Amino acid sequence: MAVNKYILFDDEARDYLLPFTFTRCVADIRIGILTIREKWEKILQQDCGILTPSYLQPKYPYSSQPDSIFINASVLPDNALLNEIQTLNAGQVLVGKNQKTIAVYPDTEIKNASDLYSCFDSYERKVYRTDLTNIKYPWDIFTFNGQEIRVDIQLMKLEPNGHILAKDNRVKNPENIYVEEGVTAFWTLLNAENGPIYLGKDSTVMENALIRGSFALCEHATVKASAKIYEDTTIGPHSKVGGEVENSVILGYSNKGHDGYLGNSVLGEWCNLGADTNNSNLKNNYSFVRAWSYPDKKSIDTNLQFCGLLMGDHSKSGINTMFNTGTVVGVSSNIYGGGFPKKFVPSFSWGSSEKMDTYDFDKALDTARKMMARRHIELTEVDENILRTVFERSANYK
Repeated sequence: MAVNKYILFDDEARDYLLPFTFTRCVADIRIGILTIREKWEKILQQDCGILTPSYLQPKYPYSSQPDSIFINASVLPDNALLNEIQTLNAGQVLVGKNQKTIAVYPDTEIKNASDLYSCFDSYERKVYRTDLTNIKYPWDIFTFNGQEIRVDIQLMKLEPNGHILAKDNRVKNPENIYVEEGVTAFWTLLNAENGPIYLGKDSTVMENALIRGSFALCEHATVKASAKIYEDTTIGPHSKVGGEVENSVILGYSNKGHDGYLGNSVLGEWCNLGADTNNSNLKNNYSFVRAWSYPDKKSIDTNLQFCGLLMGDHSKSGINTMFNTGTVVGVSSNIYGGGFPKKFVPSFSWGSSEKMDTYDFDKALDTARKMMARRHIELTEVDENILRTVFERSANYK
């Protein structure tokens, strides 16, 4: 029987991707140029549904449909995997070599995530023995970002056209540059020798900016004057970035508008880094970085020598803020002052290295409304309810 719908589901491991999955389903994480959902929709050539925890589900309306295949949203698509998924019969589950569930074709109605999880052990199992890419931890977002920029260029079926940029730009390897309509770029230095450069629709690169590929600047985003942007970096939609940035992902609608260093990091949406905010991404003894894991309730080894700042949606830093290697900041926190704050800052925290208090929920909402209004976006009742749930759960970490 023909498949009617594809649904991207969050599995129980989604908590390892906190703080970014506090406010979104796994499929809405951006890695490369596109979000995971956009990647799957490109390769499937159809819209996908979302199955996520109940407090997030109102943001992603879900209706049960017969003959739907459910795909693990943490798994990134490729053609070989898609071909294998499409061979599933009702009552089968596809697992990876490590037994991680990749896809499920239920033979019964799935009303919620619990219904789906109950199928995992009872169905006939098929093993997918080819290597695949899936994001397990927040630091995987920047680790795989350069790879995924290249993948997304193929998924989007882009043709190189760097030659259309204004002649006053200094361009290396224009055949590896992809320019959408409405791009503004003058007197810049673009080096695509070692990786592609993607400039999204209506994006801006200001004068004297230096960019090395692979790099993605999404629609309506801006690289400010004299910025230095290094490899494997993505600036999400409607974001503004200045200073020095390396191997980092900004999911969207966030600002790092001033000098300061951001390296091997991920910023959520609606974040703002004050002038001269810096993060460390390498320990002085060159050992692997440890970072907070929400499910483990402790710091764990990232197995990375380079790991910087992981900041959830709506969080902010004041001027001259310093973040240590592997710092994890939750949702809607406001950090300022001298010294390094703790390497784990729970959601809705307000303070400095000396003292952290709870950020008043109504004041946090007011700040979110004001910032979003600047982009002509409304903080909806659904958004408020999600943030309220995060606020209530944040007490567990304080």
